[in-house]
Amino acid sequence: RKSWHSLTNAQKTAYLDAELCLMSKPSNGLRGARTLFDDFQSTHISMAEIVHFAGQFLPYHRLFVWAHEQALERECGYKGGQPYWDETLDAGSFTTSAILDPVFGFGGNGVGASRCIADGPFANYTNSLGPSYAINDHCIDRTIQDYVSWAAHAQYRNRCLAMTNWLDFWPCIEASPHTAGHGGVGSQMSNPISSPGDPLFFLHHAWLDQLWAQWQAADPATRLNAMGGKNKGDFATEFPGPLIPGDIPPPPGFPLTPPGGPPVINTTRPAEVPEPIMMGDPGNVTTLNHVLQMMGLTADRTVGEVTNIRGSLCYRY
Repeated sequence: RKSWHSLTNAQKTAYLDAELCLMSKPSNGLRGARTLFDDFQSTHISMAEIVHFAGQFLPYHRLFVWAHEQALERECGYKGGQPYWDETLDAGSFTTSAILDPVFGFGGNGVGASRCIADGPFANYTNSLGPSYAINDHCIDRTIQDYVSWAAHAQYRNRCLAMTNWLDFWPCIEASPHTAGHGGVGSQMSNPISSPGDPLFFLHHAWLDQLWAQWQAADPATRLNAMGGKNKGDFATEFPGPLIPGDIPPPPGFPLTPPGGPPVINTTRPAEVPEPIMMGDPGNVTTLNHVLQMMGLTADRTVGEVTNIRGSLCYRY
């Protein structure tokens, strides 16, 4: 897997075309979905409560992004590997990132009151899901927040990578780099439940996965199977979480909270959406035996089956 910034224009076009292909394939019948691309959003919506602010945050999204990569290959003949967005290169200036190029990128910022993206390959795609749990036709929308994207700065990334304990590392990644990509792109991406409706989601989470793999490689004997944390987070009390680690001063002109405060997100799960149940070991601590539920996107796997990217998932950065 390679950084988007390192790809040739031909490689970028191949990836974008494959994503458009996935958007043209019919859904396998998941709630609210019309296309295979929507199936990923629908699955994430269904599992959201147990894959954020919880120990399986990184393992779940590792398998989720891998399933997306496999779908691009299987359904659309893509052969380039899942690229990632190294957001440290664009920290504080997402608006000028090459990843938002209208021809060799994902299109730019949203415009007008609707914040619909107006250019790029996905400008005419209609999401059938979101925000949050809603079944609702709408455009892919963005409200780029350069201010929030500062949380992708190398000093915050490095602070996380310097941590030696899983129970410190994972929350650090979920706070700063994770928040930078979602909040920095804004609108659809800022919604922790329905954010896979923006194709940038997969490059963002591939970057977080690359950081986890980098952290693991620094001490594989200890870190490949390091796991823990509770099974279920609480959006009501934990979203959006701290923007940057509290023991590092913010950059000049960058206070700890963005102007206007965090986005207002409806995180209440409606009655018709079943409560996700963590499968695997009993108890409230995530272990290697807990099951990552993919709802048919790919075969379910245990946490322990995805901790090593050179194992059955078989990829490298």
